[in-house]
Parts: sequence; C-alpha cells; structure tokens
Amino acid sequence: MIKVYEELATFIAEVDDEKTLSGVREALDSGVEPLLVVESLRCGMSTVGERFESKEYFLPDLILSADIFNQAIELVAPYLKSEKEKSRGSVVIGTVQGDIHDIGKNIVATMLRCAGFEVDDLGVDVAPEVFVARAKENGAGMIAMSGLLTTAFDAMKDTVQALADSGMRDSVRVIIGGGPVNETVLTYCGADACGKDPAEAVRIAEEFFGKKEDVL
Repeated sequence: MIKVYEELATFIAEVDDEKTLSGVREALDSGVEPLLVVESLRCGMSTVGERFESKEYFLPDLILSADIFNQAIELVAPYLKSEKEKSRGSVVIGTVQGDIHDIGKNIVATMLRCAGFEVDDLGVDVAPEVFVARAKENGAGMIAMSGLLTTAFDAMKDTVQALADSGMRDSVRVIIGGGPVNETVLTYCGADACGKDPAEAVRIAEEFFGKKEDVL
C-alpha cells in the first residue's frame, strides 16, 4: 500500500497525466482503499505547490496538475459513495463582484480540496451578500475571495463589511488573493490574510482551522 501511495504521489507531482490516471485505475481495480488513493494524490499536489513556491514549477504546471487531480477524483468518486471523508473545514470561495477572472481562483479551490477542505465554489462576479448567505448556509469557517482587477478591492471590502453586518465576522475568517493583492489591500479590505499563491492559501487555511494534514 505504501508503494502505491508513493507512486501516485510521484506521478501527479511530476504532472504526468497518463501515469497518474492509469495508476489510479490500477490501484482501485486491485482493491486499494479509495481514501488512500485520494490522500496520495493530495500529497503529490502538495509537492506541486512546494515546487511552484520554489520557482521550479510555473502557472501552467499548476493548471495542468489541478486538471489531472480533478480527473483522478472523478475516477475515485464512485468508490467513495459509501465512504464519507471527514472534512478539515468548510470554505466558500469565489471571484468578487465586477471581476470574471477565474484561473487563480480555480487553482486555489482545487488545492484546498486536495488538502481536505470542503470547498463551495461560487464562481465569478459574486456579490457580497451571496458570499455571506452561502457562508451562513454552509456554516463555513472561511471565505476566500479572488480578484485580478484593482476595482475588485471595493467589492472585497464590501463583502467583509457585509459579513460584519450579518454578525458573523467573529466566526468567519476572510482571505483574499489575486495578482494586485498585497498587504495594503489587505488593510483596506479588512480581511484576515492575503495569499500570494495557491500553496500559501492552503497554509493560511490550515492555520485558520488549526489543523495540519496527517502524514501516512
């Protein structure tokens, strides 16, 4: 089992779609626990994030690895029907109102799922009240907002304010991200943290929820 875990983690870490998907099929056909398959894929994706941070990998590698992960999860999904994986926390994510860029947001959503978080992706051009309503509905502990345009800053600020007006600000953490987002924008918006890349977003989520990924 350890060999399968290490092989699948290596395949996706090397962004090899053929080996990853065939490896997942073989593992499931041979009776490997589906949750072990998912954990191995997550481990590999963590390595992808680390390589991105160290400049060994670039944005295309992140996008491709996320696509491979999603394809692999589709293969595993039928085997998980009777197994409920414990979530590490619930996150609502979306690109803020007035902005329709979604590549970065999609990668962060996938990386959070890789790390074991339950992610509700609201898509793009999401109004402040929609973020708040969905967080309330899901009992989410974190809202993650993405924006590539400088005009997104006001939408981020409005969302934080809407969260405060709802009385949920103390129970829901807020993280923002996107190309132009920095500490100055963080202060302006009143969010709790800003992530410069997907790997950092995962680390921030882990810190917020106070849980670190288990090591097999």
